[in-house]
Amino acid sequence: MANTNTQGFGLIAAMRVGNTPAISGQSKYEIDAGESNAIYNGEPVAIDVNASTGGYIVTAAAGTSSVGVLNGVLYTDATTKKPTWSNYYPAATTPANSEDITAFVNDDPNQEYIIATNATLGGTLALRKSKVGLTYATTAAAGSTANGKSSVTLDISSAATTAKQLRMVRVAEDPENSDQTAAYCSVVVKINLHQMTVGSLATGI
Repeated sequence: MANTNTQGFGLIAAMRVGNTPAISGQSKYEIDAGESNAIYNGEPVAIDVNASTGGYIVTAAAGTSSVGVLNGVLYTDATTKKPTWSNYYPAATTPANSEDITAFVNDDPNQEYIIATNATLGGTLALRKSKVGLTYATTAAAGSTANGKSSVTLDISSAATTAKQLRMVRVAEDPENSDQTAAYCSVVVKINLHQMTVGSLATGI
């Protein structure tokens, strides 16, 4: 039976490692005013560590380290001059007085997330089971400007025993999206390359 999902939905916070309750804590970071790329809700983000322009939140390129997942932004609208909340960062947003944008990021290194796969986990039980525990990149950043949601998925073809962005923990308990022989199966992952634990290096835990 095919899965109900027909596209990705980014990363959605679930439980924490050890099956402890997730408090969905968020920390404040900043996005540079006028950042040219949209950053979607549920998208992996990273602190730019460029020596001259770094310190801001940017999209975490597929397969690279990240500090967490974007959950929304707050800025002063340049036209209304009022504080404005958006569940994603619209590209090239320049607030009043060219202020930076406040980004709210779920940055708990032990947070687990649900994400959809972009392909089948395998045609046999052995192939499907072997995908658990491996590390993966996400597909390229993308999303909807209508609802602000990310559409990234777990790139099954990127499966590796070496360090990559996310580690698959298990298949999610999602009855409508549990068909491992079809795309968009819901799985539970944890950030493997977290900037709070491994910096920006391509190593993992």
